[in-house]
Amino acid sequence: MASLAIGFTEGARIPMTVYEMRTYTVQVGKMPEAIRLYTQFGYPALHKGGFDKKLVGYFISDTGTLHQLVHLWKFDDDADRRAHWAALFADKDFIDGFAAQFRPLVQTQEVKLLTAAPWGPHP
Repeated sequence: MASLAIGFTEGARIPMTVYEMRTYTVQVGKMPEAIRLYTQFGYPALHKGGFDKKLVGYFISDTGTLHQLVHLWKFDDDADRRAHWAALFADKDFIDGFAAQFRPLVQTQEVKLLTAAPWGPHP
């Protein structure tokens, strides 16, 4: 998918805001370690590199499927989203300092791309 578009105007794609929801299911009993890693290494690396500017927020499941960390991101379009992740995954502070320690705690990862409904408020 090169980019998402809401319509066409004389063959041109109209970019639209894309939200990305990432859900990490952490191994049972490992949530305290996951929180520690995000607090000490993950979020500081995101902030230091300026990668947190696209972040809407982080959340921890309280009901339903438990042991989940959810984060929501807002991007100008799909190209912006891809550029963000490419830059972040090239950042040594994030990859070596955080992700290498965090990945073994993750049981599953789900990524959803969302677009805003045509009604109501949007972040």
